[in-house]
Amino acid sequence: MLRNERGNILLTLTALTTDITAVGALGTAAFGLVDALKALPGGGISRAGFKFVRSQIAALTPPDPALEGGGLSQASVLFTLMSQWINGTDSDDQLNIAKSQIKLRLTETTAATLATATGVNAQTLGDVAASIASGTALTPQQTDAYGRFDLMLTTLLDQAYQRADQRYRNVAKLAAIPVAVVLAVVAAHVTGLVGPGEAILLGLIATPIAPIAKDISTAINSSAQAIQTIKG
Repeated sequence: MLRNERGNILLTLTALTTDITAVGALGTAAFGLVDALKALPGGGISRAGFKFVRSQIAALTPPDPALEGGGLSQASVLFTLMSQWINGTDSDDQLNIAKSQIKLRLTETTAATLATATGVNAQTLGDVAASIASGTALTPQQTDAYGRFDLMLTTLLDQAYQRADQRYRNVAKLAAIPVAVVLAVVAAHVTGLVGPGEAILLGLIATPIAPIAKDISTAINSSAQAIQTIKG
């Protein structure tokens, strides 16, 4: 290729970068279709990741008869968080909503379990719950304990959401591969530009390439410019 005229090199590289961008777009489209499956009843494919959040919430929402049957029951909290997850609410907002729901469930009954889960003194956290319920100002010791409780909640929930997001993305990318293959084969059949074998190959590589297609194209163009400078 380097022996050709400079104009021919540019044409070849332009075609290559265009092809890479197109294959990346196919992968992005396939991932988008898979992501849309979150709207299926029960959350669809998103269940692959939300289980980490569900497990953590179950540990942080100990039973309290006074809370069951209302908007702060464990089932209600999980339903709210699942809705936020499926709708694609900003991750920081999801974490803050989950933390608020758990803190609203802090009572003298749930304090001991929550203290164990977050490493806070159980007696002090119980006193915090009693003070909040009665509207009494927190003492410095209680304020310190409540602050550490808040920080540990943030840490535990962030871990759960990070693992959930990683699992969802991995499963979604894997599921997007056969979708990309189907899309490529259909497009090949309609246009007749490539054969079934080539279409399958394009579908298989589309999803892995999608996140880095732009970077690859930029790198190729940069290399071409560097070669032109040297040859010039």
